[in-house]
Amino acid sequence: MSAPNVGGSADGSVRLPKAMKVKNKQPAQRQITAEQILREAKEIQLEDDFKAPKTIITDPQELAEYRLRKRKEFEDTARRVGRWNHSIWIKYAHWEESQKDFRRARSVWERAIDVDYTNTNFWLKYAEMEMRHRFVNHARNVWDRAVSLLPRIDQLWYKYIHMEEMVKETAKARLIFDRWMAFEPDHAAWMAYIKFELRYNEVDRARAVFERYCEVLPSVKAWVRYAKFELQHNDVARARGCYERAMEALGEDCHVEEFFLRFAEFEEMVKEHERARAIYQYALDHLPKAAAQELYTRFVAFEKQHGSREGIEDVVLSKRRFTYEQEIAANPLNYDAWFDYVKLEESTGNHERIREVYERAVANLPPGNEKRFWQRYIYLWIKYALFEELDAGDMDKAREVYRTALKLVPHSRFTFAKLWLLAAKLEVRAKRLPAARKILGLALGSCPKGKLFKEYIQLEMTLGNIDRCRTLYEKYLEWNPANASAWLKYAELEVALAEAGRARALFELAISQPVLDMPEALWKAYIDFEIAQGNRERTRLLYERLLDRTKHVKVWLSLAKFEAEPLPQPEEEEEQQEGEEAQQRQPPPGEGASPAERERQPPPGEGASPAEREARAVRARGVYERGLRALREGAPDAKEEAVMLLEAWRDFEAACSDFRRRVEVAAAVTAVERKMPRRIKRKRAITNEAGLASGMEEYYDYVFPEEAGAAPNLKLLEAAMRWKRQKLAGGGGEGEAAGDGEQQQQQQDGDGQDEEQQQQQEEEEQEEEY
Repeated sequence: MSAPNVGGSADGSVRLPKAMKVKNKQPAQRQITAEQILREAKEIQLEDDFKAPKTIITDPQELAEYRLRKRKEFEDTARRVGRWNHSIWIKYAHWEESQKDFRRARSVWERAIDVDYTNTNFWLKYAEMEMRHRFVNHARNVWDRAVSLLPRIDQLWYKYIHMEEMVKETAKARLIFDRWMAFEPDHAAWMAYIKFELRYNEVDRARAVFERYCEVLPSVKAWVRYAKFELQHNDVARARGCYERAMEALGEDCHVEEFFLRFAEFEEMVKEHERARAIYQYALDHLPKAAAQELYTRFVAFEKQHGSREGIEDVVLSKRRFTYEQEIAANPLNYDAWFDYVKLEESTGNHERIREVYERAVANLPPGNEKRFWQRYIYLWIKYALFEELDAGDMDKAREVYRTALKLVPHSRFTFAKLWLLAAKLEVRAKRLPAARKILGLALGSCPKGKLFKEYIQLEMTLGNIDRCRTLYEKYLEWNPANASAWLKYAELEVALAEAGRARALFELAISQPVLDMPEALWKAYIDFEIAQGNRERTRLLYERLLDRTKHVKVWLSLAKFEAEPLPQPEEEEEQQEGEEAQQRQPPPGEGASPAERERQPPPGEGASPAEREARAVRARGVYERGLRALREGAPDAKEEAVMLLEAWRDFEAACSDFRRRVEVAAAVTAVERKMPRRIKRKRAITNEAGLASGMEEYYDYVFPEEAGAAPNLKLLEAAMRWKRQKLAGGGGEGEAAGDGEQQQQQQDGDGQDEEQQQQQEEEEQEEEY
């Protein structure tokens, strides 16, 4: 019977199944990665569900076969991977040990050691096997071989010594320690040896070990442990000797925070507070701040517990001193840090320490010969000299400080007037005037400065040496003839000495100089001098000479004020007329004058008749007219100055009411007001840095009456403003408003009516009457 033709046709051809189409080709929401598949397969392999069946062996022959089979498996595995998989040897040796065949087990361990004798695990498990089964000599042999081959493995030594202690072989353990110490191990090995000796109460042996320990490993840790050992055995002298010997043996290496902390704690523990304080202070003086934070904290706590207020302050000073020392070490040219350091030392009052800090500070010269580098540095010398003079009271030392500082400054490039002056004033205070004059003379000869001249002149003036003052002023002006202040001071000196001729000559020389830094102050002082002398003609001539040089509005105002006011009376005339100044003045004639105006007192200094006052007013009015004409013709754009002049003129005319009639005053004021301009608001283009227009801005401009013809729309604007005021008044009636409208209509042309109305609307809100 033949098998049916599955999946075939009648003619014998094979038909494949119809391919299925995947309807949804979107990725599944939960994706399975290759990593997940591998991890699950590994977990399945590591499952411990399967356990080998337990075999029970009862026949010796079967046992021999089992052992032969297992040894063959171990040998094959060891031969295959034993060179790099050391766990195979351990399993093999443990199996032989479990079979109680120690000879074969030792053979396996020996073979493993031959493969890799540096594997510490082989030696440890080999020796532990011998120790478990009480083969002490075998174990000792294994440990001896291990420490001989691997002397730097501390665990082997520890296990070897521990075994000897367990079997009560103390001497052998000590010998092992001695062998170990010959290799100079680390601190833990030495401490283990010391603890071993102490367990058997061998204090002397332990001390000897400490001596060897500190000799082989000279370190802070070794000496501190030695000192603690001596302290535990109540030997304070030996403990202190350990710290002292450590400082001698270690030198700079003992300058660490831990050593000083332990030393100070030891002294504090044995009630030696002064020793502890000295140790703290020594440590703070020699350790950097960053490495002494805990030390400083402990010192503060120590002083709070055992010290006084002064001791606590010393601690704070020591900390701040550390801070400044660090800043100075980082940058010796940080003069601000030196200033703070000096201030700290000055607060303590220790002159030797203060001098030391000053000397260290001034030894750091600036890096270049530029004044900006020396400006802070020179104050160190100044403060040094002031300290020697005021605090230390050593005038000779202060004089020497100034002399050294003056030698250091490169006076050919720049100088410091303050330094010269302080040196000279020191000699003045010491009543050595020739020395002071010599210092100032040397300063003026080598590096003259205005401040030096002023102070030297002031010194001679205080001493009453007028001739020296004149000589110094002459030297001053020869050195800097453009200094208007020097001319003024020289002239003031002559005026104070009642030398009017000399003062006038000085003023003439001063204003004749081609270059002056403040000529306006000099001219004003000259004019005030002539006014004080009561010479009107000379003063008027001075004003005219000044107007030849400048047409400034302030000159015109000052001249007008001078012409309008009387000259001050000399002192002799003031004494003669002292009683007449209380008399009342006659009221001016005029209509409409009130009784209060008739009883007014004359202004101070005005005792002249009305005719003289009227003459002064006429001259002042002429000055105003000349000034206005000069400003309008010489500087047409100086409109604000012209307005200022007109305002002063108007105020002047209004102030003439005390000797003129009201009608005349009002007419004069009105005449001036007719000259006043109008202020209008205009627009102008703004240009940027590239010269392109960037917008418009508004500004105020003044239109004077003589400029009215040049403004085409000014009359139209006046008519518009007048019409607007009448309309806003609202009280004139419709007929009057119509009459004004008709008059306005007659003034406008038919063609320009619309344009004028638009202009009126634009200018109504922009125009202001001044």
